[in-house]
Amino acid sequence: MKTILKIALGIIAAIGGFLDIGDLVFTTQAGALFRYDLLWAVVLGVVGIAIYAEMTGRVAAVSGRPVFDVIRMRLGFGLGLGALIASTIVNLLTVAAELGGIAIVLELLFDAPYDMFVVTAAIALVVIVALLPFGGIERVFGYGGLLMLVVIATVVHQGPEWGDVARGFVPSLSSSTLYLYFVVGVFSAALMPYEAHFYSSGAIEEGWTEKNLKENRLNAFIGYALGGLLSIGLVIASGFLFHPLGVEPSDLGTVALPMQGAFGETGLLLALGGMLFCVSGAAIDSSFAASYNVAQFLGWEWGRYKGPRKAPRFTASWLVFVLLGVAIAQSGINPVEITEYSVVLAVVALPLTYLPVLLIAGDRSFMGEFANGRLATFFGWLYFAVIVVLALAAIPLLLATNGGGG
Repeated sequence: MKTILKIALGIIAAIGGFLDIGDLVFTTQAGALFRYDLLWAVVLGVVGIAIYAEMTGRVAAVSGRPVFDVIRMRLGFGLGLGALIASTIVNLLTVAAELGGIAIVLELLFDAPYDMFVVTAAIALVVIVALLPFGGIERVFGYGGLLMLVVIATVVHQGPEWGDVARGFVPSLSSSTLYLYFVVGVFSAALMPYEAHFYSSGAIEEGWTEKNLKENRLNAFIGYALGGLLSIGLVIASGFLFHPLGVEPSDLGTVALPMQGAFGETGLLLALGGMLFCVSGAAIDSSFAASYNVAQFLGWEWGRYKGPRKAPRFTASWLVFVLLGVAIAQSGINPVEITEYSVVLAVVALPLTYLPVLLIAGDRSFMGEFANGRLATFFGWLYFAVIVVLALAAIPLLLATNGGGG
């Protein structure tokens, strides 16, 4: 039981990464447009984030250094500043979208104005973060997000043609720009920079040492595998229900329709409840990640465990990111569109996020006996090559497809 409880950090990081507001709609759209043909891209992203998350957690546990500390140390001030600016913009957009997503789910559950729920969501998150310890935050949102397991039950209930599903795990050779755009989006959603920043900083928050390396592996491989399984379930459920009808989901409420169709009001409420926890967890992930990055780059005292008195600038910066997120969410821009753009734009920042991690994790003079072995080195560089290719393709595909609009 203790071992199971220890994967909470991986669960909240995974659910926040795979199942934030943009990915909930993005993955569902992928299934609606291409049925099961993009399942392989989900798996590709899951394996990639698991590999890099294990590295970031191992570096944090062995060296006591989180990702952004490593980025500045390895890239220097200039490139490090560029990585900080890029990640901060993406994180801020994500915070705004997640707050908007919480408001949308609350709108679906209760009859009240959207703007009121955006403010309510921000206040609720501030209160929760103020009252709960870091471990408590992980467990509340990580395990609350497990309500989304109703997606897996829905897939089993639908009974899709499993041969067709299996073929979706084999990469398609389609040259359609829209298809390639969704490949980039699905893959990028799995490796969002804030996931690595939150995960490694969370390891420092929890005081990980070399004794926690087994726990790190459990978090990375089980936690992210669970997030990936739920994402696969969304693709299948959407492909089964929406693709034959030619329906393209464009809002958060549509995502829950397969669960309602399978289990009625109970399925709908479970899906909306799970989405509420997932999106709220992503809001905390991304807002904390933004504050971690700024504090670590500027050399401030940081950490939820230190509290406002010992880390006042870190706490103040976190509140600023939440307030800015509220302002953007209330600007009238669709929060789903905000996140879809941030997901694709984030892939451009991925090389600056994961290259320093790969270099440090493989440096025996720094990591000693805990440096990458041959297998981790091979897959780390293989995935980095994929990241570079997708980073170069992301903006042209974004423009060519009008942000996925065809």
